[in-house]
Amino acid sequence: MTYQEFMSSPEKRQKYWARNYVGHDNFTSVRPNQTHRFFADFERRRAGPLHWLVTQNVDNLHLAAGSRRLTELHGNAHRVVCVRCKTISSRKVLQARLTESNPGFLSEAIVDVAPDGDAVVDDDVTKRFVVPACLTCGGDLKPDVVFFGDNVSKHKVEFVYKKTDECDGLFVVGSSLEVYSAFRFVRAAARLGKPIAILNIGKTRGDRMAQLKVEGVCSEILSLIKM
Repeated sequence: MTYQEFMSSPEKRQKYWARNYVGHDNFTSVRPNQTHRFFADFERRRAGPLHWLVTQNVDNLHLAAGSRRLTELHGNAHRVVCVRCKTISSRKVLQARLTESNPGFLSEAIVDVAPDGDAVVDDDVTKRFVVPACLTCGGDLKPDVVFFGDNVSKHKVEFVYKKTDECDGLFVVGSSLEVYSAFRFVRAAARLGKPIAILNIGKTRGDRMAQLKVEGVCSEILSLIKM
């Protein structure tokens, strides 16, 4: 669903939240893996080799692993924002409100649940789904993430540019860099003459700018790094 669809149509918002509600428990059951823990440990080390971590993921797993010097470029699906007053609230709290407003909904027609928290729900069931409003102002609620068709905030982009300028080098892990919101920082590092290393399965948009490119499974390669 695009940002424009979500913002312009009550029916689209209803459909989004119904599907998201069904897939929420599956999405939030995931725990940090070896790669998340590697970067959290990298940050905690006394020498401080990790200057800043930037993630495109919205799954909260870097935070759960313990990373704190972190920018979630595309937001965090564990948070909800009011589109009117901009109040941030907990997605877990909203799940409880959704359950209270829609008793028995989870027992109705579910076709499929995806790992990203989305689900396919029968349209007739979706049309009866009740979406609570913001408790602060009564406005519409939206996941605190960047939808397709939306933009990363100017403040966040400028902050990551600053961190790119401050660092000694850039390490890209597990991203094809096809999305410009992250690729722009690789371009910035290249312009500044920073060394760039990339670890990914397959080609990336930044390969020609990298001094080092390794193809492989992130957790397997990172486990070989001695710190």
